Amino acid sequence: MTAAVRAHAAGVTACAALARHAGVARVLARPGGAAFVTAGDEVLWLGPLEAPLHPRAVLVAAPSRAAAGAEVRVDLTGVTPWRPAPLALDASGVAALRGGWLTLAGSLASLGAPAGFGALLVEAPLAFPLDGAGGLVRALAEACGRDDPAAVEPAALALLGLGGGLTPSGDDFVGGALFARHLLAAAGGEAHAWRCVADAVRGAAPARTHPISAALLGDLARGCGHAPLHELVAALATGDVTRARGAAGRLVRLGHSSGWDILAGFAAGLAARRRPVALPPR
Repeated sequence: MTAAVRAHAAGVTACAALARHAGVARVLARPGGAAFVTAGDEVLWLGPLEAPLHPRAVLVAAPSRAAAGAEVRVDLTGVTPWRPAPLALDASGVAALRGGWLTLAGSLASLGAPAGFGALLVEAPLAFPLDGAGGLVRALAEACGRDDPAAVEPAALALLGLGGGLTPSGDDFVGGALFARHLLAAAGGEAHAWRCVADAVRGAAPARTHPISAALLGDLARGCGHAPLHELVAALATGDVTRARGAAGRLVRLGHSSGWDILAGFAAGLAARRRPVALPPR
């Protein structure tokens, strides 16, 4: 028997995939009280109403308890697909974004104890199994600082799959960095070269990490993430540090460490003038 759930909100990717498959999805994994499902080739996420939106998210009042492999029918009646608001940055917008980040970075400790690569944002040591990745993180961050996409690619590829869970820390860190570079490339610079790096990472991810993580990483590389990440960027670009701090707080609550990992990667990719992350010692 196919379980049924009613969506109260859903992202544009989720709506399109479910529409193509008559609302039917198959449960792929069940982390916590949520569920990752597949609708055709698309990985989607069924989560509670209070969860942040994402292009792949479907928010429901009572997530289905269907086991892995079971079918779920999602009712999208009345749902308007959510998509991130476009943000076009020019040179002054990039300067504002970086300046806002430098202001925010001084108060990140107020968001709570960091996890994963988030430790770098408060100058704390990395914990196992990330403690051996300091050289790769340094290489990626310094290459972003030089606007050197060719040097970013090998470091990014080497970080894929590093860490535990369905979305390893290495994937989220790389995704955050590529998300930042997508924003910056749109404002000028080596746009084509950065797109090539993003394409290389997306192409390599399915063989190096979990399918769920590969899908979310691909979204970040294209400039699409969870709503708090987009809210953070919009707030920083307009100089609203209070709103940015609130968005960062919502972002770091994602998963066990995913939000912190994405935020640390975003900082590395943003390459603000002062150290974007507290780089590990050589």
